[in-house]
Amino acid sequence: MTKRSLEERLKQGTVIAGEGYLFELERRGYLQAGSFVPEVALDNPETLKAVYRDYMKAGSDVVLAFTYNAHREKMRIIGKEDLLEPLNRNAIKLAKEVAKEHPVEEALVAGNISNTNIFNPEDQESKDKVRAMFNEMVSWCKDEDVDYINGETFYYHEEALIALEEIKKYDLPAVITLGLMGENILRDGYTVEESCKILEDNGALVVGMNCFRGPDTMQPYLEKIRESVDGYVGALPIPYRTTEENPTFFNLPDGGCSCHLPTETTFPTSLDPLYHNRYELAEWAKKAHSIGVNYIGLCCGASPAMLRAVAEAVGIETINSKYSPDMHKHFLFGEDETLQEHITEYKTKA
Repeated sequence: MTKRSLEERLKQGTVIAGEGYLFELERRGYLQAGSFVPEVALDNPETLKAVYRDYMKAGSDVVLAFTYNAHREKMRIIGKEDLLEPLNRNAIKLAKEVAKEHPVEEALVAGNISNTNIFNPEDQESKDKVRAMFNEMVSWCKDEDVDYINGETFYYHEEALIALEEIKKYDLPAVITLGLMGENILRDGYTVEESCKILEDNGALVVGMNCFRGPDTMQPYLEKIRESVDGYVGALPIPYRTTEENPTFFNLPDGGCSCHLPTETTFPTSLDPLYHNRYELAEWAKKAHSIGVNYIGLCCGASPAMLRAVAEAVGIETINSKYSPDMHKHFLFGEDETLQEHITEYKTKA
């Protein structure tokens, strides 16, 4: 089967986008929390390929090259600017290798650029640096022949617009998603729906939101975006129970914690008790899908099993759906007639 483009897939149905590599690789012990630089693309390439593969088999239509935070500023902070280009190119090459393994249709491969954390709307020099950072990363993506660019987690509208402009210079499709902090407005004063409309008008194929917020505190803004734009809308929340009082995962409290945390809040390494379960995430996916969100996934903290539940909730059978939960034959909770009755009766006391 000829590999369809992102736009072709969107026209024909929902696209599932698996993210969450950052936290997943930190959990597995291959990435440092704090700096959060994806050195794994060079240090442990087989581990990165395994993570790519797990998310693809869980339903992702795209293998997103893991270059989030692999920009010049982050590499400067850790003193490894000389590894910037090799890291970016290798992350893409590994993604392309895994994408070809898909047994039904070769997965898409997306390049990735993201918030730089140096953008300052009052400083032209910072804007020029940001533009140069995006340009070099997108140029490597073009060289490596990615299918599109995913620009994500922008909390300044203007930075997102600069990213889009640099992507368009290379004639690549763009997915642009915004990270909305607790102010409920982008840091340069735009609402997310205003920003998404401008980004769409300037050529983004998909616009929407990712990261920072869980389903409950992202969904109201997704509805506003869907009402404001004509094209495709993307949504990739974190899988944590954010609330109106604490709308992002940066300041989520854990009232049950009995130990001293090394950070002021649970972010980023003590969020474990605050997860949504996969069924809650599946219910959110149905809700998002019902309002016309076309590009659906999960972000930091998501596991492949969570992504699979999201994909299945919108009617997609994944490669690994054969491993989806089925309690029929469980020794205690199963209903198979061959199970031992004296054991299954014990389930109320277990």
